[in-house]
Amino acid sequence: MPFNTIIYYYSLFSLYFINIAFLIYIWEIKLFFMPVAAVITGDIVNSTLLAPKLEKKLIAQLSILLKGHKFEFYRGDSFQVYIKSPSEALELLFRLRAQARCYSFIHDVRGSIGIGKMDAPLRNLRTATSEAFVLSGRAFDQLSGDQRMLIQSINKEANTAFRVIAYYGDFIFKRLTSKQAEVVLQLLKENTQTEAAKKLKKSQATVSKHLQAAAWNEMQKLIMEYKHVITQFKIV
Repeated sequence: MPFNTIIYYYSLFSLYFINIAFLIYIWEIKLFFMPVAAVITGDIVNSTLLAPKLEKKLIAQLSILLKGHKFEFYRGDSFQVYIKSPSEALELLFRLRAQARCYSFIHDVRGSIGIGKMDAPLRNLRTATSEAFVLSGRAFDQLSGDQRMLIQSINKEANTAFRVIAYYGDFIFKRLTSKQAEVVLQLLKENTQTEAAKKLKKSQATVSKHLQAAAWNEMQKLIMEYKHVITQFKIV
């Protein structure tokens, strides 16, 4: 083979691999700058045991709580929520669960939080395939038995902490009475105990008693710990 031909093919292959390396580099930069978001996939537990009017009322109340986020209900009691700031996701899921729990001890919201990158503009929740949606969907499929909450990210070490947070949060909510849930919901809406007492027409002593029985302080610590894990492992 002539020397000039060897040089030609060598240059051609070199250019090819340089282009490949450049494309990989551009993709890595794109991944680095992709926004990280959270997605909640969920459904209402025992919604069929509610009268049709009460079910519609509950869905309307949940929709009010989701205001400010992109969300969609489908198949009646199932839903997905897109949350731009992942640090808000757990507190939002707690609000949803508290609202459902207000109806009775057997009603609740089952939900999974997926935290991941958004590699494409969000146009339709049902057809979205970004990482946050995939992680949330997979986590929801893993819920079994009486387990009603999971949190999943791409960080394995963070997921260890998230599992403990979800497990303990589940433990608290599954023991929440409807009266306790009413008070907890008011404080999750950032009302004070005094404001909650006025809105619920209860004494402040009763509100304080319900909060203590509901493990409100522990619930607050879980929310703070969740935010700390996101910061510690630089998930966002």
